[in-house]
Amino acid sequence: MKKLILVVLFLAGWTTGASAQVAVIAHKSVPVDTVTSSELLDCYSGEVRLWRNGQPIIIFDLKPKGKVKEKFYEYIGKTSSRMKSIWMVNMLSGEGDPPESLESEDEMLKKVAATKGSIGFISKTKISHDVKVLAILEQKNK
Repeated sequence: MKKLILVVLFLAGWTTGASAQVAVIAHKSVPVDTVTSSELLDCYSGEVRLWRNGQPIIIFDLKPKGKVKEKFYEYIGKTSSRMKSIWMVNMLSGEGDPPESLESEDEMLKKVAATKGSIGFISKTKISHDVKVLAILEQKNK
């Protein structure tokens, strides 16, 4: 009986951990295969605006607050409200507009797949062959 309980607890922890995994996705034209948290921050803050092949970086954000958005911003070391402040400063100084905020992960997947040079984030479970996966952000054990 104890073994059964341990197996059930293990599987419950495994499935909840899987649902908290976030994938950083990009259009297939993007000239990189991986991205670090600091590179993502550079892209999302507007510090870096071009891919290494000169193609503009187009970033997308999720409008609704949720675990996926929270995990992504935790990974790059900023809160979504701090990023909004950075985007506002960039906009007011004429250095760039905030990213387009999309209503759902499904919309994010479709938009990234259809937009050259774009990057975004979705749940790992939503990944399709229409995009390139640059990183999987694993849930941190607390």
